[in-house]
Amino acid sequence: MKVEIWSDVVCPWCHIGKRRFEAALAQFPHREHVEVEWKSFELDPGARSAPAGQPAGATEYAERLAAKYGTSLLGAQQMTDTMTVQAAAEGLDFRFDKAVRANTFDAHQVIHLAGLRGVQDAVKERLLRAYFTEGEAVGDRETLVRLAAEAGLDRDEVRAALDDQRYAGAVRADEAEAGKLGISGVPFFVVDRKYGVSGAQPAEALLQVLERAWAERSPLVMADGGAGACGPEGCAV
Repeated sequence: MKVEIWSDVVCPWCHIGKRRFEAALAQFPHREHVEVEWKSFELDPGARSAPAGQPAGATEYAERLAAKYGTSLLGAQQMTDTMTVQAAAEGLDFRFDKAVRANTFDAHQVIHLAGLRGVQDAVKERLLRAYFTEGEAVGDRETLVRLAAEAGLDRDEVRAALDDQRYAGAVRADEAEAGKLGISGVPFFVVDRKYGVSGAQPAEALLQVLERAWAERSPLVMADGGAGACGPEGCAV
């Protein structure tokens, strides 16, 4: 069974949603048969990356949030406070005061490369933690190279892939596919191309979707013998 997850590495609910999905998967009896693929989605394609070592600070982050959602600075601060509490409940330490403004297009290219090398989840996790907890500049190429190497990728391959924008087309294809599927917000989970789940739903809700999708794809259980049936060797009489 395949689960595709559209998300961004600067999306707080995506990090929380990842933890909740992992909790659901841990309870799923058939988890060893689940393939997870991370798909690209840019919350702000026009964002300009700040230089490494220049954190936004809590006030600047709230100001950008307020401008984006048309709310007051106090309202934006309440949003970040709520997300911080929600994250803590999932064992995550959100430090918005350390967050460095980033364009995530290159980060998504690295995640595509990681998928080909079998370390996609590790790279995705590393970039999320780097942005939300450590104040790393995930829009800076050399920072991306270092973080990707820490998660199992080859430094030279990552640098070369970013230099020639090798996976730019794959990122754009993910984003175009999101549009066709009607995905306008993330995280968004697509289970076996049959069920779509929007948002960082509780683990229990995600588990229910996994169980339903699995039940619908499982082989039929035979209730009786094959009397009165025909097959390649002829018909039973």
